Amino acid sequence: MDKNSLIGWVLIGLIMLGFFGYQSREVKKQMAWQAQLDSLSAVEAYRQDSIRAAYLAEHPEDTVVAALPAQTAVYSDSLLNAASQAEGQRVTLENEKLEITFTTSGAQPLSVRVKDFQMYDKSDLYILQEGKAQLGFVVYAPTAVDTRKFTFQYIPEASTDSTVVMRLPFANGGYIEETFTLVKDSYSVNQVLSFVGMQDLIPRNVGSIDVDFDAIIPRMEKGYKNESQYSRLNYYFPDDKKPENIGNGRKGSKRFDNKIEWFAFQQQFFSAIMRAPKDFTYGEFTIDYMGKDDSDHNLMSCTASMRADIQPGAPRIDIPFEFYFGPNDYKGLKAYDHAYEKVIPLGGKLVGWITKWVIIPLFDWLSKFIQSFGLIILLMTIFIKLVVLPFAYKSLSSSAKMQVLKPELDKINAKYPKQEDAMKKQQATMELYRKAGVNMMGGCLPMLLQFPILWAMFRFFPASIQLRQQPFLWAEDLSAYDDVIHWGTSILGMDHISLFALLMALSMFFYSRITMQNQNTGNDPNAQMMRFMSLYMMPIMMFFICNNLSSGLSYYYLLSNLITMLETWIIKKWFVHPEEILAKLKAAEGKPAPKSKWQQRLEEAQKMQREMQKQQAQQQKKNGKR
Repeated sequence: MDKNSLIGWVLIGLIMLGFFGYQSREVKKQMAWQAQLDSLSAVEAYRQDSIRAAYLAEHPEDTVVAALPAQTAVYSDSLLNAASQAEGQRVTLENEKLEITFTTSGAQPLSVRVKDFQMYDKSDLYILQEGKAQLGFVVYAPTAVDTRKFTFQYIPEASTDSTVVMRLPFANGGYIEETFTLVKDSYSVNQVLSFVGMQDLIPRNVGSIDVDFDAIIPRMEKGYKNESQYSRLNYYFPDDKKPENIGNGRKGSKRFDNKIEWFAFQQQFFSAIMRAPKDFTYGEFTIDYMGKDDSDHNLMSCTASMRADIQPGAPRIDIPFEFYFGPNDYKGLKAYDHAYEKVIPLGGKLVGWITKWVIIPLFDWLSKFIQSFGLIILLMTIFIKLVVLPFAYKSLSSSAKMQVLKPELDKINAKYPKQEDAMKKQQATMELYRKAGVNMMGGCLPMLLQFPILWAMFRFFPASIQLRQQPFLWAEDLSAYDDVIHWGTSILGMDHISLFALLMALSMFFYSRITMQNQNTGNDPNAQMMRFMSLYMMPIMMFFICNNLSSGLSYYYLLSNLITMLETWIIKKWFVHPEEILAKLKAAEGKPAPKSKWQQRLEEAQKMQREMQKQQAQQQKKNGKR
């Protein structure tokens, strides 16, 4: 064994010894920590038993506590002890849009069904599912009372077909009351949390209560990746421009000690929003995502730990809250005037402005007259193309003129075949374009105008609930991918092929081919690389990006490419006359073409480059003589 091999084996041995030593210490730490937890648990159990024994010694008549098993929490209030063991009952409120089942166990919503919508598997859509959501309040009166641990009393005489009232009584005659009101023909639920006759129970130095809302949001859409990417937890500061958020497919948490007006557990197309009209004074949020293969078909878990101020000492304290359980519809959310609509990801200032004031109004207007959303997208695409056509005309006509100049460009390539003549070839090409009236910079403005529109559509389609579960041609849901071919395992991050995405990529390839065949790349490696990227790489990249996105989006890009190719053909056929271009070139032979400012700067740069090369050659020559 040579020296290097010996050193390698020694290093490996040292690393293994270090690793096992580290693991041994970690195991000992974990065992010590578990022992500490077990000790704390034992102490708490002993404490609860001691409290129970002391309580029964003072209240031998309390048969409720006497019947409780050991280690059960005991409250000094006999009515609380009874409420902690009582069985709950269910009460259902229903309007035109929602069906909400409440439970007196914790006085909270048990499930929320959104009517007129279905899951992807055509089952009823529940934004909150039974056993997967909890809403609780913690108040000190004078010990911590968590409403989730008690069964409230249903008060039928105070309830109606739109209101449910539940109370948690105390032995001193006071009570906690929770009133939920389902607003008619709305996705709204109003709640009032009241502390009645508890001025002697809530200490004067207690100025707030804790508010806890936890929910596991189920999967509702076809594609996990797209759904998780557009699902998140939003929170809104009073008078802010837009809400902040965590999530978008990634685990996250945030904590704030300032006022928060509302927060939202936002799925791609539906949201559960809780608002405090008097603002929360503290907020801590966490979000985590279940895997694609989650056995319970859950999407994400969201938790919000909030705090709300109260004024102790009053005989009645009312704290209002507002809930929204419904679709992420821009116009519907905006009508609440609480910035709810800003949970919908429509892009930044410019892109968001285009979406809100052009795309959405046009989409809604067309929806009044046309039932097919595929046809609506076609008409929207045609409208957008007509709007930008006056600006795109110069770019498209320049492209058509370049095809006429292809023989002349080939002559320039033949004249300057060497790499070192690249600058001369570029200068000759620019002079040819000037004489023919081709503006190479004419395509910049149309691209600048079209890019925000393309990005606005990119943001609009995956977030548009109007497209959800709307079929068109072979696509059964325009808000999800259209998997005409599907297989079980993931290959290169894909388990399906979207036909609209594939057709979009092919249209992009052919459009790039039409455009690139007129360009004078010659033997310039940079130009050839750009040609390769535009012709092959960009279509492939766009296919992989759009394969998991909304089929409506891929359909729009496909239409946009086809219409652009049609515009190019029309302009070339009827608006560009090759004989006029060639006559213009012939007339300009032997005459100096006027130089633009850009050409003048280019020639100055070329002149400076030649001077620098000359100086470098002279310097190298001097160094060689030395």
